[in-house]
Amino acid sequence: MKKPLRLAESCAVLFVIILNVCAIGVAFSAEKHRNVIVALDRVVAVVNNSVITRLELDEHLQLAINQLTKQGTPIPPQKVLEKQLLERLITNRVQLQFAAETGLRVDDAQLEKALSRIAQDNNLSLVQFRTTLEKDGVNFPKFREEIRDEIIMARLREREVDNKILVTEGEVENYLKTQETQGIKADEYSLAHILVQIPGRAGPDQIRAAQTKAEKALTQIKSGVDFGQVSASFSDAAYALKGGAIGWRSADKIPTLFYEAIKTLKAGEVSAILRSPNGFHIIKVLEMRGEGAPVIVVQNHVRHILIKPSEVVSESEAKSHLLQLKDRLDHGMDFAELAKQHSQDASASKGGDLGWVSPGDTVSEFEQTINALVPGQISDPVQTQFGWHLIQLLERRNEDMSQEKRQFEVRTALRERKSGEAYQEWVRQLRDQAYVEYRVEDD
Repeated sequence: MKKPLRLAESCAVLFVIILNVCAIGVAFSAEKHRNVIVALDRVVAVVNNSVITRLELDEHLQLAINQLTKQGTPIPPQKVLEKQLLERLITNRVQLQFAAETGLRVDDAQLEKALSRIAQDNNLSLVQFRTTLEKDGVNFPKFREEIRDEIIMARLREREVDNKILVTEGEVENYLKTQETQGIKADEYSLAHILVQIPGRAGPDQIRAAQTKAEKALTQIKSGVDFGQVSASFSDAAYALKGGAIGWRSADKIPTLFYEAIKTLKAGEVSAILRSPNGFHIIKVLEMRGEGAPVIVVQNHVRHILIKPSEVVSESEAKSHLLQLKDRLDHGMDFAELAKQHSQDASASKGGDLGWVSPGDTVSEFEQTINALVPGQISDPVQTQFGWHLIQLLERRNEDMSQEKRQFEVRTALRERKSGEAYQEWVRQLRDQAYVEYRVEDD
């Protein structure tokens, strides 16, 4: 028995009825004047208080076919691909509706900046970028709004999921110890992935249906069907239309479930079906490469004296103060003593000593000055966003930062993993709360 419709749902259904009645009227009117069959737009799904139309679905279907063709990926049966795309459109629509309800917006100025960055990444001006897209048959105003939607969904994920993810130092250390115990090296894998998702609060029948779907996908792969085609036909992952490819991942960035399944595989081989809380997975190893070389970086041991401009100290006065200190240093005064007396930085109590700094640890003006010094040399006054500095380079060394890099990568991997799992769960819950009515069967 169907549950009663909410007000928003009733309005949506009423809108659908009006739309279809108007469409029928237009068809009859046209038929009175000429015996021509007219293709009409119609509703294929109702999502809360809005609809997805046949025309909208067909546009995305054509874009997907074009993308698969450019990649050289065999195109799945149209009905299969259409079903996959409709599910994604519904999921995206639900997220965009939630964003609008909670006041998340991207204004035209922000959108133009984003489009300009995309154009720059392609070495084009915005005008050239638009011209290029239109030559390829892309409707630029629609493309523009799709980019707006993508930005909104990215910000929504950041707000609702990513900003709530915490990775502790203890988790990083435990992860590294576990890898060491299991003998996991920093090998890298290029992987492709198929996900058959299980709906939130799924019953036994839905779980069996998802498993059957995954088994059918694996059977097709083993029979020689292109993995990318199977991905486009079956996968619920965001990169399904890209052949399922997720790019290169070091072993420590691969979920343990996946790593245990692929660590004995060779390039080109495919895992068995893997079960996780959010669904069934199939992993293909595209390529492999060995453990990375040591990461050697140039580190500098530096100290500085900082004078901050204020309401009572102008920029020129701050600089003049440092010039006077520089003159005293040039005549033999001790740097550490002057730093303790005059520096307005937290390092003053340590004689201005900042310890060993790596590339990227300081702002660009500070780093460029350090790189131009030789050990023992003191710079002229340097301005940064924090004020005016005198900088002395004490030592320079080449340091193997492999361990630090590995810790950073593990922290990033754990954060990505937590975020991915949390996001999938959040989307499932949002989707479960939405009112969705399919109209495809009437097509």
